[in-house]
Amino acid sequence: MEVPGLAHNITSPLSPCEGMIKDLSLDAIQLCERDGSISEMEELPVPQNIKISNITCDSFKICWDMDPRSKERITHYFIDLNKKENKNSNKFKHKDVPTKLVAKAVPLPMTVRGHWFLSPRTEYTVAVQTASKQTDGDYAVSEWSEIIEFCTADYSTVHLNQLLEKAEVIAGRMLRFSVFYRNQNKEYFDHAREAQENRMLPSVKDNSGSHGSPISGKLEGVFFSCNTEFNTGKPPQDSPYGRHRFEVQADTLFNPDTNLYFGDFYCMYTAYHYVILVLAPKGSRGDEFCKQRLPALDINNNRFLTCKQVEEGDGGLVFHHAQDVILEVIYTEPVDLALGTVAEISGHQLMSLSTVNAKKDPSCKTCNISVGR
Repeated sequence: MEVPGLAHNITSPLSPCEGMIKDLSLDAIQLCERDGSISEMEELPVPQNIKISNITCDSFKICWDMDPRSKERITHYFIDLNKKENKNSNKFKHKDVPTKLVAKAVPLPMTVRGHWFLSPRTEYTVAVQTASKQTDGDYAVSEWSEIIEFCTADYSTVHLNQLLEKAEVIAGRMLRFSVFYRNQNKEYFDHAREAQENRMLPSVKDNSGSHGSPISGKLEGVFFSCNTEFNTGKPPQDSPYGRHRFEVQADTLFNPDTNLYFGDFYCMYTAYHYVILVLAPKGSRGDEFCKQRLPALDINNNRFLTCKQVEEGDGGLVFHHAQDVILEVIYTEPVDLALGTVAEISGHQLMSLSTVNAKKDPSCKTCNISVGR
């Protein structure tokens, strides 16, 4: 059983909503304004032992125990769903209804689904009443059940593939490049030399990008860039992350022994769009993490980042990146500074372009999908 869309018309403040969105199958649960009286009826059973299962980023299943002798008198269930910080909100009071669901009584468990009120990676509370619709349109209701807490899930690969398809539309033509680079302040590189055995160590990805991204706060890696200026074919001289830059030849990190994954697609209330890609050496811990969660890309043929072997000459590798998106590349293993060079750049540190913990614009039609942002 699934939640349909928001009602377009409400014929009565005490009747179930009508005018369900056409493309959703369930007509039993809806969001309703409720401004009438609800009478108490002690005989109706209070739901017990509520269980939440099959949790996704925008749905869950719910069931509970109930006295079977009273089932025939129950016509509806009232479900109070709130983000955890709002769990003490008054139920059905003064049109406080953004997350109050009314469901026809159906066999349990039932599925609650709706991206307009469920977001990924979000903690919620839920409580349930049983109700019996009366001849005058009012409802007799039970006491509220205990409050149960749960957290919605990350985007699945289905959702990530939807983001991937959207990103492919705007990726643009491919430009050749030869190095990956990472900008930081001088202290960062000094610390890597002195305390980390001359290595840049993976760190946990921050919460920038899509709220439902399965790599945020979980995947460890070292961030690199590879975008070049179209007129020079070289990395830009400006950076939001620091005036010192580590450069490494592209084939050191990206080669036939590396797997490539799509991680995210987002913007930050600007015209710039970002694509997060993951480079993971085959068989590494990062590779195993990504295999279970992210869409894999063909390193020879995709719209963002390619590594191809040249048939003529020495048969070396040639690399290209998408021109019209900013690529953020996560390499999942430590990187020794001896593999490249560190030098100071001549440009400016443009802090306004930093994506550290950047929030995704939920209103952008280019990079959002029809699921919790």
